[in-house]
Amino acid sequence: MALPTRVSRALATADPLSNLHRDFDTMLNSFFNPEPGTRILPYGVDIREDADHFYVEAELPGFKKEEVDVTLENATLTISAERQESTESGKKGESLLQERRWGRYVRSFTLPPTVDERKVDAHIEHGVLTITLNKREEVKPRKITVS
Repeated sequence: MALPTRVSRALATADPLSNLHRDFDTMLNSFFNPEPGTRILPYGVDIREDADHFYVEAELPGFKKEEVDVTLENATLTISAERQESTESGKKGESLLQERRWGRYVRSFTLPPTVDERKVDAHIEHGVLTITLNKREEVKPRKITVS
């Protein structure tokens, strides 16, 4: 099978809402990220809670742990990651198609006052960053013995 010399995507068959979402993201990225050639990457985040913890799971496919930064300051959790466009001079041949994502990812969340900012754990595995935020002891539910 021959490699394509020119690739075009037929957007007419795509879902119109999907196109609208992509166009809106592009507009926001252009407004908030004026540097030419950079993009804000649209990865999903899930947040869960149990009696003792909050769990934040952020998709960061292909990012190495050295490219990810997690900060917690003034009750705000910020996840940022940046991957530069590959400019390796050792690559051979002319690029015919380039779909691998590069750019910057930044998400911030305001935390409730129940979070113990001193007890936070973060690790990345298989492209998913998992952050575990402990709740303060005084706000955890406790069992009261009835006498």
